[in-house]
Amino acid sequence: MRYSEFKMEREGLVSVGQEVTFTESQLPASYYYTIVPAVAMSRNYAPYERIISRKGIVKVIRDTPQGFYIVLELDEKEVEGETEADFRRMMETDTGKV
Repeated sequence: MRYSEFKMEREGLVSVGQEVTFTESQLPASYYYTIVPAVAMSRNYAPYERIISRKGIVKVIRDTPQGFYIVLELDEKEVEGETEADFRRMMETDTGKV
């Protein structure tokens, strides 16, 4: 399994366990993803990190001072360089528990 984090500005647009669809957009040197319809946006991904899936399951929604963060579980292998620590950081809730 692979996990990806998306930033959401408003609460209540998705719920844990929900399957969501997202689109891919290309920048000159990277890609980013948007949960449809404009619910949340991912960070920029290098071409070797590109996400193949276009659907994911919402695993965690974190409420932070910077906004809401959604962690999606994707049905694909993680890319080289992603570590267990990266996944654990994404899966932490606002209370710090996995």
